[in-house]
Amino acid sequence: MSRNRIFLLTGLLLALLLAGVVSSFASSKPDGLDAAARKGCTFDSQDNITGGDCLARRETDNQTKDSPLADYGIRGLGDGPLSTGLAGVAGVLVTFAVGYAVFWLARRRRSSGSESVGSAESAESAGPAEPADVR
Repeated sequence: MSRNRIFLLTGLLLALLLAGVVSSFASSKPDGLDAAARKGCTFDSQDNITGGDCLARRETDNQTKDSPLADYGIRGLGDGPLSTGLAGVAGVLVTFAVGYAVFWLARRRRSSGSESVGSAESAESAGPAEPADVR
């Protein structure tokens, strides 16, 4: 097995481990963007806005809220660590597959493009072409 393949598989396994295990320890508190959007409003115990003026008051539903991997989990598995971990693993696998496909296509295109460049170089080394008779 080549060193590149070992490196790639090690990185993939590490990303899967982090997405599957460490993601379950993520904080449930709002991140910086959510905290900034909530600044200026007051909230009740169910996290509903009770007063004030803030960006969160003008918040609308996300267009992907009904997607299978919405809200850092897998629909139908609840909000537990299993749902979060599997969503992370699915995200890593999809990202890896797309990245692999893009680089595979780029490499394939480059190798097919180098053949045409090579034939152009060999034509140049054969000597100058006869000038066309332009009238």
